[in-house]
Amino acid sequence: MNYKIKLNSIQHFLFDVDGVLTDGTVLIDGKEYLRTLHSRDSYAIQYACGLGYSVFLITGGDSEHVKKSFESLGVTAVRLRSRNKLTVFQALKEEYLLKPEECLYMGDDIPDIPVMREVGLATAPFDASIDARSAAEYISPFCGGKGAVRDVIEQTLRVQNKWLMDHAYHW
Repeated sequence: MNYKIKLNSIQHFLFDVDGVLTDGTVLIDGKEYLRTLHSRDSYAIQYACGLGYSVFLITGGDSEHVKKSFESLGVTAVRLRSRNKLTVFQALKEEYLLKPEECLYMGDDIPDIPVMREVGLATAPFDASIDARSAAEYISPFCGGKGAVRDVIEQTLRVQNKWLMDHAYHW
């Protein structure tokens, strides 16, 4: 099935953080790992949340600062220290009554693959590992941390005729 057809059913976005929302580079300053976030990715997250979509982050990282930063964008839930991402996804399904066919997941590496196999649409950034790319039904032309998240959110909202709705970007 063409991935664009599946975009019609998407109501929930789930993303890994490092390598998806960031380029995977981690700077160490002694207290906190530093990461960069592309402004268009963060805007797309805010935009989708403003329209009532739920956005979840499942990351192996443990930065409370990252969690607070994403929550300030309207993200529904951030799950840190996720060593088994499939178990975390299953818990989110139960807690938020998620239907897998309504979920889009973007992952970039081996720990993401079990979740990618369970959702309605598995996606990956252009620079994802070969294994994650093989598990993805759609591979963004953008790299992690360079607009891949914006790409899948924007495509979903365009297919659903919800992109550029006046009320969505006036918070």
